[in-house]
Amino acid sequence: MRISLIGMAGVGKSTIGKALARRIGCQFIDVDRLIIADKGMKLQELIDRYGDNALIEIEEKAVISLNIDNDCVISPGGSVVYSEKAMKYLKEKTTIVFLDSPFKIIEERMRNPSGRGVIGLKKYTINEIFEQRYKLYQKYADITVKIDKASRINEIVNKILNETSKEDKT
Repeated sequence: MRISLIGMAGVGKSTIGKALARRIGCQFIDVDRLIIADKGMKLQELIDRYGDNALIEIEEKAVISLNIDNDCVISPGGSVVYSEKAMKYLKEKTTIVFLDSPFKIIEERMRNPSGRGVIGLKKYTINEIFEQRYKLYQKYADITVKIDKASRINEIVNKILNETSKEDKT
């Protein structure tokens, strides 16, 4: 089973991804962490120094360089949907699960979005970025899992497993 989790920063991709990988006994890959380790800088520092487009390119290269031949759960950054090339690669190799949360929850979880390495904040509000990305998340998703404030991690993992068993690309 190979799964990629997409959605806005703050939706819980890393937390849910780790729990999902533990449950199915496979590797968890956090693309943001790979980038930070490789570049020796936080995502926000990369944006501040090189700009939004540079981070999109860095993320694209990081995703395309992943070896996705074995079972794994991948958590790319929320901006991965800006790279058609990265999304095509993930779509070919994995089942893409969109963790769909209302903006209100994202806003509550991201009290300080300017420090989180969110692409687009120099031009747009977090709400405008959410609206732009939402359409892209829907476009690329094989499966959409709704998340609300009452959703528990275990319940979300169960939903993902239930839905991906119908879609498995392995």
